[in-house]
Amino acid sequence: MNSKIIGIHQPNYIPWLGYFYKIFESDVFVFHDDVQFSKSGSHNYHYIKTANGPFRLKIPVEQKHGYKINEVRTKDELGWKKEHLKRIRINYLKAPFFNEIYGDFESILLSDYDNLSELNIGLIKFIANKLGIETEYVVASSLHLNTRSEEKVIDICTKLSADIYLSGTGAKAYQKEENFLDRGIKLEYSKFKPFEFKQLWGDPFQSNVSILDFLMNYGYDWNFVIEKLKNNE
Repeated sequence: MNSKIIGIHQPNYIPWLGYFYKIFESDVFVFHDDVQFSKSGSHNYHYIKTANGPFRLKIPVEQKHGYKINEVRTKDELGWKKEHLKRIRINYLKAPFFNEIYGDFESILLSDYDNLSELNIGLIKFIANKLGIETEYVVASSLHLNTRSEEKVIDICTKLSADIYLSGTGAKAYQKEENFLDRGIKLEYSKFKPFEFKQLWGDPFQSNVSILDFLMNYGYDWNFVIEKLKNNE
């Protein structure tokens, strides 16, 4: 009998390639939408590669201290969507898959969303589907849990009958494996390791940029990612 793997992450704006590999590794991926919005997180921004180095695409938002990600409104009246599309067009126009990826991204981005979380989830699910990633999705707020931090992560896993919790490596510093094991859950970490691929604008290679960078250069070729990671093991 196969173990049920649960991955959990905040819904970030057009996240990096490793985020999508974590979705791929999971049987069920949970969008942690009911945690506090962070200005230092990637909830409303990410980077693209340009001739002058990384450029931050940031969504202007309306929020107060303590707002959860699913309570944050994007200030669409400021025209940020057209500005982001313009920046992407300028910097990726010569990319091999520009026409396909830009057209898809534009159609999803220009749709209407009630909050930042809905926007991010819409973009992530669309891209994952185009990559051929078949994972079940759950939105954390639908579980109606009142716990916090590690306890909440464990409660989510318990509620979804997880055998394994797949965590990002950044959480190693504060997660305690025994707390998960006490609830019958094995703690594992994502196996994604950044790898180099062909980018526009020459060296140096930049790994901490939005998945848009990979898509513009390789299209929805998820097999390329799988093969690269196998070769890097």
